[in-house]
Amino acid sequence: MVTAPPTIGQRIDSQYGGLSPQEQRAADFILDHLGDLAVYNATELAKLSGVSKATVSRLFRRLGFSDSAEVREHARSLRSQGAPLGGVGAAAGTPSALAAHATQESENLQKMLAGLDDGRLDAAARLIAGAGEVVLIGLRNSYPLALHLRQQLAQARDRVRLAPVPGQSLGEELAGLGSRDVVVLVGFRRRPSGFALIMQALRERAVPVVLISDSSARRHAEGAAYWLECPVDSVSAFDSYAAAMSLMNLLASGVLGVDVRDGRTRIASITSVYDALDELETPW
Repeated sequence: MVTAPPTIGQRIDSQYGGLSPQEQRAADFILDHLGDLAVYNATELAKLSGVSKATVSRLFRRLGFSDSAEVREHARSLRSQGAPLGGVGAAAGTPSALAAHATQESENLQKMLAGLDDGRLDAAARLIAGAGEVVLIGLRNSYPLALHLRQQLAQARDRVRLAPVPGQSLGEELAGLGSRDVVVLVGFRRRPSGFALIMQALRERAVPVVLISDSSARRHAEGAAYWLECPVDSVSAFDSYAAAMSLMNLLASGVLGVDVRDGRTRIASITSVYDALDELETPW
């Protein structure tokens, strides 16, 4: 198994005690501004951290980088993989940062919607609505999205479940599925290493897959019946799933809209059970 090289933050952590005071000062600045590291050169880092350029260059070499260009490329690579970059010093609540955040969120949403204007969203909704059983799979950071979509789809149709249940494996969840069922596979970046094996297992069983992810999963899209791409780009340290949650809303609404009468009947039935169990707070 190929082991990923340590990140710059991990390299600093492992060598911090052996750095000189000036190198530690530069390292502290880097750790607090990892999200900006992709745009700083050695001169700018030196000025901002209050040390000499020679100190920054020496620190880079001690961390295993040849120069600031290699460090910038390293930072860009980490961010493209979804690695959270940024530190406790990041001023996320400033007006400029909030405006940049809003702009990026809007761009994500517009890009996602533009990719759905070919009718694939409606086709995916019809596939899900007509399936014998619908299984939602979302691992790691995709789990909350799959969980939310399951809750929404369960309002529109029966036989919708999340897999695997906590503490269990996927094998028994997939074994009984076939071509009449559908798996909605949510796989945003930083997926587990076995993601391709899940796709392969479903393909071997002829199970249609609706794949929802960012562009990093494009190589898996060939094996899916429908591929719904959604960007998660962010100006902050972490990926943003605002557009992804909007996509879940659209997909669930599309499923409900395939047969509105049946959907309304199911919702009414669910509501009556809510009332019988006194599960929901009265809104007034």
